[in-house]
Amino acid sequence: MRLTTKGRFAVTAMIDLALRENSGPVALAAISQRQQISLSYLEQLFGKLRRHELVESTRGPGGGYSLGRKSDQITVADIIVAVDEPIDATGCGGKENCMGEDTGRCITHELWTSLNAKMIEYLDSISLRKLVDDQVAKGVTIEQNTIKRAISSQPVVKPIRITAPNSVFALGSTVNK
Repeated sequence: MRLTTKGRFAVTAMIDLALRENSGPVALAAISQRQQISLSYLEQLFGKLRRHELVESTRGPGGGYSLGRKSDQITVADIIVAVDEPIDATGCGGKENCMGEDTGRCITHELWTSLNAKMIEYLDSISLRKLVDDQVAKGVTIEQNTIKRAISSQPVVKPIRITAPNSVFALGSTVNK
């Protein structure tokens, strides 16, 4: 089995999101900047994560993504499977035709099938909450964003009304009066 960037980036982004789950929706652009992952790549990954209900999206100003379930209910295996990352060490992809269409399984098929089961079991035993707790224990600090309010603390200054004519024709009509 080879874990590609798809699986690694999805897990990394989900940890970033979970670290900030109490701060409201997190913008993908912020995750992209912090984790050095392409924004367009994150958009693809989060589309798949959303379809598997691991994340929820909030649209509009102040929108972004939040966890679809509690972090202790999301496992690394859930994330990997959601982004279509194959967890398979067999040469045949589990189709039992390792040696070709008619020849059947190779002599090591059971070994790789057993390894697959162990990998899935291991990844299924690690929750997103554990990964977040590990980061906090390492001293990772999370910046607290202040919520931007639509109401300004500054008084609103009314615009100056201009009563001057806005065209030559309007100017002509004011001169005659």
